[in-house]
Amino acid sequence: MSSVASRSGAPLSRLSLPIEGMTCASCVGRVERALTAVPGVQTASVNLATERADLSFIGAPDPQAAVRAIERAGYTVHEATTELSIEGMTCASCVGRVERGLAQLPGVIAASVNLATERAQVRHLAGTVSVADLVAAVENAGYTARAAGVSTAAAGDQEEERREAEARALRRSLLLAVVLTLPVFILEMGSHLVPAMHHWVMHAVGLQTSWYLQFALATLVLFGPGLRFFRKGVPGLLRGAPDMNSLVSLGTAAAYGYSVVATFAPGVLPPGTANVYFEAAVVIVTLILLGRTLEARAKGRTSQAIKRLVGLQARTARVQRGDETVEVPLDEVTLGDVVLVRPGEKVPVDGAVVEGASYVDESMITGEPVPVAKAVGAEVVGGTLNTTGAFSFRVTKVGGDTVLAQIIRLVEQAQGSKLPIQALVDRVTMWFVPAVMAAAALTFLVWLVLGPAPALTFALVNAVAVLIIACPCAMGLATPTSIMVGTGRAAELGVLFRKGEALQALRDVSVIALDKTGTLTKGRPELTDLEPADGFQADEVLALVAAVETRSEHPIAEAIVAAARARGLALATIERFEAVPGFGVSARVAGRTVAVGADRYMTRLGLEVAAFRPTAQRLGEQGRSPLYAAIDGRLAAVIAVADPIKESTPAAIQALHALGLKVAMITGDNAATAAAIARQLGIDEVAAEVLPDGKVAALKRFRAGGAKVAFVGDGINDAPALAEADVGLAIGTGTDVAIEAADVVLMSGDLRGVPNAIALSQATIRNIKQNLFWAFAYNAVLIPVAAGLLYPFNGTLLSPIFAAAAMALSSVFVLGNALRLKRFHAPMQADTLGTGMAESERETGR
Repeated sequence: MSSVASRSGAPLSRLSLPIEGMTCASCVGRVERALTAVPGVQTASVNLATERADLSFIGAPDPQAAVRAIERAGYTVHEATTELSIEGMTCASCVGRVERGLAQLPGVIAASVNLATERAQVRHLAGTVSVADLVAAVENAGYTARAAGVSTAAAGDQEEERREAEARALRRSLLLAVVLTLPVFILEMGSHLVPAMHHWVMHAVGLQTSWYLQFALATLVLFGPGLRFFRKGVPGLLRGAPDMNSLVSLGTAAAYGYSVVATFAPGVLPPGTANVYFEAAVVIVTLILLGRTLEARAKGRTSQAIKRLVGLQARTARVQRGDETVEVPLDEVTLGDVVLVRPGEKVPVDGAVVEGASYVDESMITGEPVPVAKAVGAEVVGGTLNTTGAFSFRVTKVGGDTVLAQIIRLVEQAQGSKLPIQALVDRVTMWFVPAVMAAAALTFLVWLVLGPAPALTFALVNAVAVLIIACPCAMGLATPTSIMVGTGRAAELGVLFRKGEALQALRDVSVIALDKTGTLTKGRPELTDLEPADGFQADEVLALVAAVETRSEHPIAEAIVAAARARGLALATIERFEAVPGFGVSARVAGRTVAVGADRYMTRLGLEVAAFRPTAQRLGEQGRSPLYAAIDGRLAAVIAVADPIKESTPAAIQALHALGLKVAMITGDNAATAAAIARQLGIDEVAAEVLPDGKVAALKRFRAGGAKVAFVGDGINDAPALAEADVGLAIGTGTDVAIEAADVVLMSGDLRGVPNAIALSQATIRNIKQNLFWAFAYNAVLIPVAAGLLYPFNGTLLSPIFAAAAMALSSVFVLGNALRLKRFHAPMQADTLGTGMAESERETGR
């Protein structure tokens, strides 16, 4: 975007927009006409080859109006998201200031800033703003910013080093402040509280000398460790954008300045008001530094989930280069490389085995504790642990495309997002600091006019107490810290929140709609029953039937063949194979005639199935499909093939019922089979015989009466339903984690993650509400007390020192409460579902 002057002399701004969907010259003309009609647009030129529109505006550009015009014409403008790492924010008002600065840039659609992660996510029209523009907007707001790259081990280390350096600097400042503050506090407060101390100071040191000593030490504290508050707070005041640092600066400067006047020019003050408050100024600085130090330590603990995920990555890989194997850094591994993995080593990146065999512990991906067999052709995932054998694999994904990188990215996105509940906090904090300053000014004036003697002293002390106690740190940390810890704990349990909003929405659902195939069931048919007739052996029948079915590609045939091979049965060569559409198949196997099919096929062959009718009826009630086998003209067995229910499904549905939720099932099966499965599992409502495109309609039916519905599917053919539901939960396959249609991805391949996700959502929102209540109630109660509201009734006043202590403790309380979510106790704990990082389950974070 650039600015020039038009022929008339008016300022002219240029804007370039990327356009998607144009296919011909008529598209170009349509877009140009639409853009020319936008108010303020002087010229519009659209290029089909570059797919861009170049506009010139008279005056300030209006990208949003241009985008609306393009969309009305039937085309789209590509959006982009840029993430920034921001330094220097201390409270909720800082967050609001950065968000407003970013949102004012032309082309920015939305900006979301997270105080806990110190990151900003900016949605903008592609090509309208650069990273440099965004960084400049943040710097104009008074903070430091830089582009945030994709999380890698190196990037994680750099971020960790920066946070640790900041924490070390805070600890050094705190130590120095404590050393310098103690003498001031002892000299002044000791004289007030201990008569012997007062006597010693008056006679051995002298009152004036004591004040000079306190002045020297207080000056060192305020302009040494405390200088950080003035560096941030004073520029904010001058810009008309005060923050928490501004409140601290004003409060400590008022106490310090008044004390300097009382020490060196007491004559300018009203009689009886020449008192010093050096101890209040230095203790305030020290206590706030203590709070900041504890806060930095706690904030470091909130991001441990990301650190653990990054820690799962290998740092090097053993790669074949020519005739030798060399160890190279992970970022030097490229697609197509062949990597060697020895026993006990981590798999460096994603790939497919080309040589060797082993068992790989994939619990960090699937949550399943049993190592998985890997042979030639099997996929392996970076970050998993090789256990016994050695193998080589060809690299198929590197860098940000690996499964682990995608998981890290999903967790970071969820941790950096804002919940709808945060909107209230944002609205309040936008005006909070100016309102506090107004309250402090009003407090000063009321005490000065109406207060008892010495009125000036009372006015100063109470105004400073109001400024100090009203720090909005706790408000700014209340929501993001809980989100960070909650989503991190979820990742440990194998639950990935792709969108932070789902963390709140999931708490409000009342109906869980489940796709049957692949969600309730294993998603592939298996042989479940084989009952032989008198005179036949089960293995004998299975070997003959499976031999016939080797010629069929039907899923039922594949299930029968797989069952025979799993039992180690030899399958004979067949002759004269014949398929009868709608009935069954037959062939000659080792000199014997074998026929397999439905009951109507047996009737066609002249065989009576009445002897197996009770068994067939029972199998049908269980949702299984009965087939019959005939050998040499005799009925030999009844066989059932079904898509078996996963072992964990019944317990998961019980857990959902225990959470007070209604469970529904959506399936394409016939009504009788669906009803049988529903009875078996205790499902409340069924939508049967539903075609793939009918799942959305089924969800709308479940939503009747205003119910919030979550849909659980496999994330592939269920994409429309996942998008339609209030919350879409995709059952992950271990290697397919970037399921765009879902709000939540369950890394384990079963339903146990669903009650865990819902229970964690409930615990997190409850934790956020506790934090917000504390933050708002704290200010609502203590600001009037600090202003002296209780003084006329019982003589209570709040010292600025206690105000500073209470302010520091409020942030520490909020962080400590959020960290309790790390101990969240999952309702479904079968072998622990997590990413292999889960700590021992302890008490729930409630």
